[in-house]
Amino acid sequence: MATPRTDPVTLEVVELIGTVVARYYEEYDRAAAAHSLTGAQARVLGLLSLEPMPMRKIAQKLKCEPSNVTGIVDRLEVRGLVERRPDPSDRRVKLAAPTEKGSRTARELRGSLHFAREPLAGLTHAERTVLRDLLRRMVGDDAPDAVAP
Repeated sequence: MATPRTDPVTLEVVELIGTVVARYYEEYDRAAAAHSLTGAQARVLGLLSLEPMPMRKIAQKLKCEPSNVTGIVDRLEVRGLVERRPDPSDRRVKLAAPTEKGSRTARELRGSLHFAREPLAGLTHAERTVLRDLLRRMVGDDAPDAVAP
């Protein structure tokens, strides 16, 4: 039998998830501003630091329009944080990729985010693993234990 959506525990979990997300974005935006970036620019730079990708894929991951991503990448490119390069598997496609300066900035941004890291440090490895697995189930991602930096 499915858990009713009005179950008090379910309502509290939803509220807590909302609080965690809001705090994460607040800290992310502060960290981005310290590098004179918008939150959106920092998120794009963070994605690209994991792997170069075409605008369409960035837009899919950020759940926004490709035209928005083009403007963000344009501004990052002007600052020397991102470059466009041909996709080796299809030269008609351009990939956005971080420059050395962009990769360094993305690392500094990740390193300055303490909100999630500090509370998670209070959990045991087993508790963090359970939390990760539960969150993966919630988003429908049963991927193996690959960890993004």
